[in-house]
Amino acid sequence: MGSAPTASAGPAGTASAAAGQGVQVVWDPVFNRYDFGLCHPMSPVRLDLTARLCVSLGLFDDPQVSVVTSRPAPDELLETVHEAEYIAAVRRASEDPVCAEERYGLGTDDDPAFRGMHEAGARIVGASTDLALAVWRGRCLHGVNFCGGMHHAMPGYASGFCVYNDAAVAIRALLDEGARRVAYVDTDVHHGDGPQAVFWDDPRVLTVSVHESGRTLFPGTGYPDEVGGRGAEGTAVNVALPAGVADAGWLRAVHAVVPPLLRSFEPDVLITQHGCDTHSLDPLGHLVVSVDAQRQVARTLHELAHEVAGGRWVALGGGGYAIVDVVPRAWAHLVAEVAHRPLEPATPVPAEWRRHVETLTGRSAPARMTDGEPAHWDGWESGFDPADAVDRAILATRNAVFPFLGLDPLFD
Repeated sequence: MGSAPTASAGPAGTASAAAGQGVQVVWDPVFNRYDFGLCHPMSPVRLDLTARLCVSLGLFDDPQVSVVTSRPAPDELLETVHEAEYIAAVRRASEDPVCAEERYGLGTDDDPAFRGMHEAGARIVGASTDLALAVWRGRCLHGVNFCGGMHHAMPGYASGFCVYNDAAVAIRALLDEGARRVAYVDTDVHHGDGPQAVFWDDPRVLTVSVHESGRTLFPGTGYPDEVGGRGAEGTAVNVALPAGVADAGWLRAVHAVVPPLLRSFEPDVLITQHGCDTHSLDPLGHLVVSVDAQRQVARTLHELAHEVAGGRWVALGGGGYAIVDVVPRAWAHLVAEVAHRPLEPATPVPAEWRRHVETLTGRSAPARMTDGEPAHWDGWESGFDPADAVDRAILATRNAVFPFLGLDPLFD
């Protein structure tokens, strides 16, 4: 494997955090170049607005926070997950979008080719890998790359707005560096199919995805019986929720599955994907989750990172297409949580940011960092209701995977 590109202070950089104690946050306007065009749902505006909100809230000014950028990952690093022929195809399409080949998932409605696509996608991989290795080597405690989380990209083709799979490459780098076990938890509304596929046969990697069922949503996978390959049974975990699930059901599902699995698996590092397209306002999904519940899950995963992984935690972005009302607030909460500066839900959204949004988009922005929804749920210990669709989904997952890890599906 080639050496990973080294993170450096970005244009918004602050003083370096104390080794092993601070956090690194990826941001640089260059990440806006991952741009499929004006009519595509994955607008880079969502990234720029997130960073601007973090600045307005003072999150990048904390002395424990280092804002970093990254060079594009070299081909040798990409090839630890992706096929050389596919990388070559991305390069060709990147230089001349007319040359995009649909057999590689390029030039499609989901993944239209654009000039500079290879460099833009490889830079995201470089950033997430840098963060993972910085955490592993003790240079920082946590890292967050809200530009990352491209979880649909497969070894040989692009899929679902994702060209290269930064999460999978970062996990592979950790394993190559000597990590014995890595856990990946994905809370995007869409199934985290890419990391699952890459590590299907690897018992050193636990992939957990809590998502809307493939019966109603792309990519049509992620069912409870997808449990991992031979010798790795129980390390692929899928909670497939019915459309329409709101905060209480979503939180119950996450807490009924993720904590016991992580405690049993005991990972050396925790990688999490925080796609905020579970929100009720997202135009692509069908769950009815609030920013408040998303904030609660970030906090839970933070606590679990300290409990089971020595605090070694890398948080990634992902999907999210309500680019004014949801994405900036959800990921500003994530950055605040990673930085050990959690924001109170009722925190006002800074007026300067709201003015910028109105000037840029002609739309009014939310006034507070909350949707006004109390983040509460009943724990699994409250009992199983066979008439409840969420409980049936949870139990299907627990029945499928818990016994492989020595856990009781009903009581652990």
